[in-house]
Amino acid sequence: MILFQFLDSSSPWQLYFQDAATPVMEGIINLHHDLMFFITFIFFFVLIVMARTLMYFHNKAPAAGLASNVVHGTVLEIVWTVLPSVILIIVALPSFALLYSIDEIIDPALTIKCIGHQWFWSYEYSDFESKIGAINFDSYMIAEDELELGELRLLEVDNRIVLPINTHIRVLVTAADVLHSWAVPSLGIKVDACTGRLNQTSVFILRPGVFYGQCSEICGVGHGNMPIVVEAVSIDKYILD
Repeated sequence: MILFQFLDSSSPWQLYFQDAATPVMEGIINLHHDLMFFITFIFFFVLIVMARTLMYFHNKAPAAGLASNVVHGTVLEIVWTVLPSVILIIVALPSFALLYSIDEIIDPALTIKCIGHQWFWSYEYSDFESKIGAINFDSYMIAEDELELGELRLLEVDNRIVLPINTHIRVLVTAADVLHSWAVPSLGIKVDACTGRLNQTSVFILRPGVFYGQCSEICGVGHGNMPIVVEAVSIDKYILD
């Protein structure tokens, strides 16, 4: 039996993305890797050109006499105009496709509403009615002195959001006081929470797990105390629990 260890929370000195748990996050990571090829090529090309220019035009350089004072070059100007344009088009096409896929809202099977407060999150499952109305609860960060073994400092909450995998879910985000931002890196989600406005996004979780995020909009002195924890479970477990 092969066990996989996924990176679903921030870690010390982290340089890379967290592991993807949604198709959107997979697209973001793939686009980043593709763009790094062009960025690396352009960086070294410009670096070499600048180094050669400095060497040839330096007053004391022995090869100064080899420098050519190009006043006008039609071919050169066409090349340095057309080539960047082609690169931008190549970059733009997959970028637009990813942007449209992020904004696409498929008919959801479940809707959850996230409300930012100073400094905690409130959640509401509008599709499920209990005897006293819609299911809603507050989610506060667990204090450091109350953490249990294995729990993450500044990332654990008392009430997690439980969502089913392989299900189209609509997420509505708003705020009750100031600007907040509901962000979960592994899910590829970052939605601003604005007072008096409902922003929405969709999520389709591919695998079970516990995914951690934080408020990503500076909202006051307790900004760092607004973690987000999403627990993804199988549909059967979600229904039974």
